[in-house]
Amino acid sequence: MIDSGSLVFLSSAEKKDTFLISLEEGGKLETRLGVILHEDVMRAGFGGRVRSHNGNLFYITKPSLGEYLRRIKRRTQIVFPKEAGYILLQLDVKPGARVLECGTGSGGMTSVFAHFVGDEGRVYSYDERDEFVELARRNCKRWKVDHRVEFKTRNISEGFDEVNVDALFLDLPDPWNYLNQARNALALGRRMGALLPTFNQIERFLRALQEKGFIDVEVIEIFHRNLKTDPNRLRPEDRMIGHTGYLIFATSVTDFDGGV
Repeated sequence: MIDSGSLVFLSSAEKKDTFLISLEEGGKLETRLGVILHEDVMRAGFGGRVRSHNGNLFYITKPSLGEYLRRIKRRTQIVFPKEAGYILLQLDVKPGARVLECGTGSGGMTSVFAHFVGDEGRVYSYDERDEFVELARRNCKRWKVDHRVEFKTRNISEGFDEVNVDALFLDLPDPWNYLNQARNALALGRRMGALLPTFNQIERFLRALQEKGFIDVEVIEIFHRNLKTDPNRLRPEDRMIGHTGYLIFATSVTDFDGGV
């Protein structure tokens, strides 16, 4: 039995259609393959199956965070799962960590950070637009991690409230303008990251990182290519997820006398 309010992932046994839904009493999902009653899904439980009103079969599973991120309600470009995992590794995000991000957007990466810091950790998310903050709050709430996030509506030229955070991530078009603020918030020896879409922006950011004394700088682009799962015709899929953005990482250290 699945409780009302739970997120479930439904996949068609034949047509490969998939749906991510929040269950509610009396709810129903209308699809091209028929109508599925939420109560039938609740009774069947995770790992079970349900049929639409016209007999099409669907399997019921728990959604992964990656699946949720791909289907999140958005008004902005989001960080894709292929980048999100690498960001977590590079920034050493783990249970109990304090993570600061700027550029909340639709809350995709906010949800990822909040998922991994656990109830003992904290995410501080800044954006200057109220509508983005509210959308991100709803998306985090749907994944049930909103209680781990402090949302703040502010232009970070004024600086961050937090100091000695474990990780910092900037999803801004001009992160080079905010490196003093980043240094003041990030604990020494810890990593910061940024996401940028063009070479011109990367070049400007790299120069700023050098000027501000950051070390261990890395720039990386990640591609994602699936393979067909038919063992009789195993080969790459015809389409792949190519360029979505460039990731830049750097470490904050003490040997800087640039007047932070």
